[in-house]
Amino acid sequence: MKKVKKLLALSAAAAMLMSMTGCSGSSENSDNTGNAGISTVSEGKLIWATNAEFEPYEYREGDNVVGIDADISAYIAEQLGLEAQCEDMAFDSIIAAVQSGKADMGIAGMTIDEDRLENVDFSTPYTDAGQVIIVKEDSPIKAPADLAGKTIAVQSGTTGDTYASENVDGAKVDRYSKGAEAVMAVLQNKADAVIIDNRPANAYVEKNPGLIILDEPLTVEQYAIAVKKGNTALLSEINRILAEMEENGKMDEIMAKYLGGNEDLTETAE
Repeated sequence: MKKVKKLLALSAAAAMLMSMTGCSGSSENSDNTGNAGISTVSEGKLIWATNAEFEPYEYREGDNVVGIDADISAYIAEQLGLEAQCEDMAFDSIIAAVQSGKADMGIAGMTIDEDRLENVDFSTPYTDAGQVIIVKEDSPIKAPADLAGKTIAVQSGTTGDTYASENVDGAKVDRYSKGAEAVMAVLQNKADAVIIDNRPANAYVEKNPGLIILDEPLTVEQYAIAVKKGNTALLSEINRILAEMEENGKMDEIMAKYLGGNEDLTETAE
């Protein structure tokens, strides 16, 4: 669990750093300026990059991307006097999109970690989450220690991918572009287990009889919003709005809309 403690320390450190106003630098994305005096990629818009395969945080209903992160993005854009525009892409392309100026921010159930901190800045965390294990009901895997030497399905580039690769002895890690594909690998006996975030895990298990989530969670993490390094103007506004959302109840309202009011990690990681 050394990796877990390191992730928690990084989250706290990042939150402290992002709250400081003495940092130098500004966005170089463009000269387009929103009502809040921030620079954005496209005039009048706040472009947010995501991977819409992560229910309840982001998923598709017809042609629309909906979910917790979609509602948070829409609210932030509204407060900035901008129009929210979603760019749906592979999860491991999101950081690059923010870095290169193709998107103003990345929000996709994304955990703060060492590698990402080298490439982007993060907002203060907006929710807690954790990695859990999905297996078939009759699986011999009953606890995290039983993963050793097994085939583990993960979504490429996620914290689950990192955990399986770095913390499970002798594991064969099979990477998929979508969480649903990783779950399907277990259903089709191509993998022994899935490591994935707890809330999407609950959604997958509910829709696929015969699957269960092990009682013991692997990690406790925090999700945050990624912005281009040095874009302190946008980051400051995002942090301000996230704080307001906590104070005025908007964040609780969004969470309850998609989670039924159940936000507690120990209750959702069943």
